[in-house]
Amino acid sequence: QVQLVESGGGLVQPGDSLRLSCISSGRTDESYGMGWFRQAPGKEREFVAAISWLGSEQLYPDSVKGRFTISRDNAKNTMFLQMNSLTPHDTAVYYCAARSPAPGNYRASADAYDYEYWGQGTQVTVSS
Repeated sequence: QVQLVESGGGLVQPGDSLRLSCISSGRTDESYGMGWFRQAPGKEREFVAAISWLGSEQLYPDSVKGRFTISRDNAKNTMFLQMNSLTPHDTAVYYCAARSPAPGNYRASADAYDYEYWGQGTQVTVSS
């Protein structure tokens, strides 16, 4: 079992930056890929970024590529999402997700169905 807790959300202006954090607890001695997803009101959940266990593989959709950076510190059981040049379109609840500790799941994935564990989410609002 893996528990995930996000933090770092808030209200910012267009062009500002935010850094989200996700702390993992539980079976943290095993290797698993992690990711960030977001969901805006009235919209479907959207993939934002994913990272492999060692961080060598990172995935981003075109909508955030070049603006967002995912990273992780396994020694501190923490994953980050650095978000720069934020726009109102980035407004959403951001969720941290982790794949189950199974063979092959150390890789990054953009598919939400590949993730077994989810955090409660942190609100990001970009508005002037």
